[in-house]
Amino acid sequence: MNAVTVSVSNITLLLLEPISIFRAPQVSVCFPNNKSLVSVKSSASRRRIRRNPMRLVPLTRSTSSSSSPTIETVEGQALSESESESVTRRLILLRHATSSWEDTSLRDHDRPLSKAGQVDAARVSHKLQQLGWIPELILCSNALRTRETLKIMQGQVRGFLEAEVHFFSSFYSIAAMDGQTADHIQQVICKYTRDEILTVMCMGHNRGWEEAASMFTGASVELKTCNAALLEATGKSWEEAFALAGLGGWKLQGIVKPSSSL
Repeated sequence: MNAVTVSVSNITLLLLEPISIFRAPQVSVCFPNNKSLVSVKSSASRRRIRRNPMRLVPLTRSTSSSSSPTIETVEGQALSESESESVTRRLILLRHATSSWEDTSLRDHDRPLSKAGQVDAARVSHKLQQLGWIPELILCSNALRTRETLKIMQGQVRGFLEAEVHFFSSFYSIAAMDGQTADHIQQVICKYTRDEILTVMCMGHNRGWEEAASMFTGASVELKTCNAALLEATGKSWEEAFALAGLGGWKLQGIVKPSSSL
């Protein structure tokens, strides 16, 4: 005989179902005030129902005030209607460090960091670490100065080295197009991230990056080289976070600068 338990508030029901039946039972789960919460009914069937290979075990009496029905399997895994909850999601918009103009024969895309830019990249990595803003996913322009900025940060702080990284040529080109960067960043994040990732860093260029930071937060954000805007929103997923916050709804937690104190 198979046993299934359903727990509602502090009430535990044990449902016993024969291995083979000709008619499916009706199950109602009620709150203590006798108002029906869940009603499951199957139509009569003359076809014999096969044995369910999964065994269910009884739950202990629930002391939780939650009214969401919970079913627990022998593996001890609880399934709840409210299993997925809204969480804080953090977005770092980092502009690359200062680049060098010494070699005028280089394309803009291929300019390396200056010595000052190398120092700033190291400093900002440590400041983000001190603040606890270490990304699990890094989405980066493929321009040389952004890649060198990231490489220095990875050499300074292990957390940046352990993050998942993707490079995009579009992050270089979109930054020069008025009003398009914020939407593009959102699309790329939603494509490459997962719900379990809570902190994402996007590395790119002006004018697009400070424009995107301003549009997301509704504030006037200035991002000088190697400045990072720290943004927060909530949602069960990144898609939901962007949808709920919309433009202007992200909270600006601060601007991290290489030269400033925390």
